[in-house]
Amino acid sequence: MENLMFLAPEITVAATGLIILFIGVFMSPRAKNTLGYLATLGILAALGLTVQSFGIEATMFSGTVSIDALSQFFKLVFLAVSLIVSLASIKYNENSDHTEEFYALVLFATLGMMVVASSNDFILLFCAFELASFATYALAGFEKQNPKSLEGAMKYFVIGAVSSALMLFGISFVYGATGTTSIPLIAENASLLAANPIGLVAVVLLIAGFGFKMALVPFHMWAPDAYQGSPSVVSSLLAAGSKKMGFVAAFRVFLIALAALQPDWQFAFALLAVVTMTFGNVVAVSQTSVKRMLAYSSLAQAGYIAMAFVVMTPMALTGGIFYTLAHAFMKGGAFIAAAAVVWMITTQRTGDLEVPDHLNNFRGLGKRMPLAALCMTVFVFALAGIPLTSGFMAKIVLFSSAIQAGMTWLAVIAILNSALSLFYYARLVRYMYFLPPEGKKISLPFPYAAALLLAAAGVLAMGLWPEPFLQWAMDAAHVLI
Repeated sequence: MENLMFLAPEITVAATGLIILFIGVFMSPRAKNTLGYLATLGILAALGLTVQSFGIEATMFSGTVSIDALSQFFKLVFLAVSLIVSLASIKYNENSDHTEEFYALVLFATLGMMVVASSNDFILLFCAFELASFATYALAGFEKQNPKSLEGAMKYFVIGAVSSALMLFGISFVYGATGTTSIPLIAENASLLAANPIGLVAVVLLIAGFGFKMALVPFHMWAPDAYQGSPSVVSSLLAAGSKKMGFVAAFRVFLIALAALQPDWQFAFALLAVVTMTFGNVVAVSQTSVKRMLAYSSLAQAGYIAMAFVVMTPMALTGGIFYTLAHAFMKGGAFIAAAAVVWMITTQRTGDLEVPDHLNNFRGLGKRMPLAALCMTVFVFALAGIPLTSGFMAKIVLFSSAIQAGMTWLAVIAILNSALSLFYYARLVRYMYFLPPEGKKISLPFPYAAALLLAAAGVLAMGLWPEPFLQWAMDAAHVLI
């Protein structure tokens, strides 16, 4: 009999999602406002259970589920993002008819991501990917009256379906060569894969499949439109949560299952990392939509994290894993700040209503919504890698690991990209603090304020007191080595 207490965080999230879905059907739109608090409580409980289970190692269900430091760390990432999103969504869903559907989808997407983190078998991994993906497809198109939301969701769905097909095709080749879908058993029979030309085809297909989930160029086409068109709280979940799902799966698949084929995929990741970070930063410079700018900047951040697959030292893997948590707070918070501005513009009917997240709508935000402007400044400075923030610590560990491994060229490209990103982040800060406001001061709703303060606290805690987070990331990296 399996000890189901090891899966207590997943069971808590699933139960909360089902309860919200069932009781929400019988509630009036006003009464449904309490569902956001219920979802937040459920996520907090799961977060507490996950932190409590740090240090536990177990395999379950014939080795298909692995409870280890890597899975627990990424569950922490997904639950932290989900907590920020569910808090901010309390205001977004105020008096809505579809509140229970929204929260159920957020919780099931989170559940899918958590199962991906623990998956030790290709079949379970694929099923969990699809659970998270289907929930986020629906969330991306949640604003059915908004053509941009529908367009973004459609692109996301079509390209997502193609990527799932490529991934499944790659998995079938791996199964054909090794006779198993278990990740540890594939690692044991990796010589069969390395000796077979099918192995190379499988690597190409899996890189394409995971490249979409991680939003690496040229598999990124869906990301800017999906992030811009989705409700801002959903963009936060997509950029800060579902992208990390791709990374944790890729860490297990490439570093454990396909370790014997390292020369084949290491070069591919080097190319993808450099192209992604450069393309993301260069295109972000010209954006006037803040959400679109954050989307391209998110591509650049994915490029930095992908460096871990190239350098491959324990320090690099620690840096890459630490970066995923840092990015969850930075990017998740930045999209919530954008959500607060979109709310302000649409309720006050001032500024550019066609593109509520337009740069001009951030003019004088420091005077109109001081807390939102301050938190946004913390997030963009962290994304740029300014000292005393989580972004600075993550970049220090990751970039210095490349230099130590003799890949100075990779570190130099990454540092130049970081310098370029400072331009468009500083431009946003200039708009918020140095340009006159185009409207009166407005108080920030409590749910947005709570979510922003939580994300900002995470960014500053990881920057000022990084030791425990780095230790967790190091423990997670040891699973892969």
